[in-house]
Amino acid sequence: MITSVKNESIKAIKALLSRKGRKETGLHLIEGERLVFDALASGLRTGSVFVSGGRTDLMARLEGAGIPFETVSESVMASVSDTDSPQGIIASAVTPDMTPPESFPSGLIVALDRVQDPGNLGTILRTADAFGAKGLLLSEGCVDPWSPKAVRAAMGSTYHIPVWQGDLPNALKNLGGQGFFAVCGHLKGKEALPELPEKRVLIIGNEANGASDEVSELAYLYRLPMKGRAESLNAAAAAAILIYKLSEK
Repeated sequence: MITSVKNESIKAIKALLSRKGRKETGLHLIEGERLVFDALASGLRTGSVFVSGGRTDLMARLEGAGIPFETVSESVMASVSDTDSPQGIIASAVTPDMTPPESFPSGLIVALDRVQDPGNLGTILRTADAFGAKGLLLSEGCVDPWSPKAVRAAMGSTYHIPVWQGDLPNALKNLGGQGFFAVCGHLKGKEALPELPEKRVLIIGNEANGASDEVSELAYLYRLPMKGRAESLNAAAAAAILIYKLSEK
C-alpha cells in the first residue's frame, strides 16, 4: 500500500490536476466509481489506477475486469482527490485525440465558442449525449474538457460521444461544405427557426460575450423567445433548451 504523498506515482497523478500536466503527458484524471468504470467500458486505455485500502468492493470489480491497480491510504487518496469527499478510486487515462475529422457524422453537432466554465462545458456535453448529438466541437479558446470538474459534470458522457477541438470558424466552413446548417444562440437573433436539414450544428457562445462575430457570421442567429422578465439564461440552461429543440426538428 502506498502511504506517502511523495511517492513518484502519486506525484505523477497529482500533476494531472493542472492543464499543463494533462497537456504534457497526454493523460487526464478520472475520479469516482461510475466515471472510472464508464471510461473502462468505453475502451479508454488507463494508465494508473489507485484504490483506497478499505474498498474491497472496488478491488473485486477491478480484479474481475482484469485491471491492475495499487492500493493507497485514505490520506494519500485525499491528497490526489479534486473533491471534498473522495470516492475511493482514481485513475489516469489516455486523453483521446481531439482533432476535428475531415468528414463529420450526419446529425446534430454541438459547437462551443470560448465557453470558460468547466461545469457548463460538462453539463452541455451531458445534455448533447442525452439527446443524441453526434459530437461536441470546441473552439481553441474553450476550457479544457478533460479537467476533473468538466469530466465530473459530464457524468460519463465524455466517454460516450466524440469531443473535438480546433479552429472553430474553419471547422464551421468545412461543415457547411458538407451540407450542415448552423444555428447560433444569439440575443440579436430571430425568434423562429427555419426548416432544418438532418445535418445541423448548434453554436453556443461564451458565457459573458456570446459567440464571436467571426463565428456568428457563419450561422443563422436564433433567440429563445422569453416570456418572463429575464433577458438571458445561463449558457448550460440555454444550451439544454436549444439542443432539445434542434434534436426534435
